[in-house]
Amino acid sequence: MSFTIAIDGPAAAGKGTVSKGVAAHFGFAHLDTGLLYRAVGRRVLAGEEPVAAARALSQADLERQDLRSAEVAQAASKVAVIPEVRAALVDFQRDFARREGGAVLDGRDIGTVICPDAEVKLFVTASPEVRAERRYLELTGKGADVTRDQILAEVRERDARDTERSTAPLKPAEDAVLLDTSDLSIEEALAKAVSVIEERLGQRG
Repeated sequence: MSFTIAIDGPAAAGKGTVSKGVAAHFGFAHLDTGLLYRAVGRRVLAGEEPVAAARALSQADLERQDLRSAEVAQAASKVAVIPEVRAALVDFQRDFARREGGAVLDGRDIGTVICPDAEVKLFVTASPEVRAERRYLELTGKGADVTRDQILAEVRERDARDTERSTAPLKPAEDAVLLDTSDLSIEEALAKAVSVIEERLGQRG
């Protein structure tokens, strides 16, 4: 059985946490598609041309330990606006989505572009202030020297770039279920997501 769950949303909204939890709950494979763009961004920071970097991407690139840095995140957002980069990564994502046993993909254009026929689409969001605070706590917990104002500015800048790009802008699919995590705990957000998915699975059964 193939069953695709598309989870989109802006940075630090909790979509990665929800996606991993959902995949674990149902025993589905999980792909953080943002890692694809981070891996391309990292190769660009090392001096490669963006489109060539995207076409040469390998599984080993996705397993590097330095993909979560703020520098790589900014580079990822910049290469993600390049249509040729996005096109080079589409097939990788679609093949993953239709694998047997079910798949969860999280990103920014899964429900709208990559998997418009996904059985379940969730759009996980939260206010910029809440997302900035989460990212601030995450980064300072790792010893980063950042300020709350700096992180909030970066969140808003990235939101603008992601929502205003001409190719595959960040937006909910028309049939996506909105999940606002601003006032939810991780457990509450995951429970809501699981409930939506179980309903859809029941409809198929």
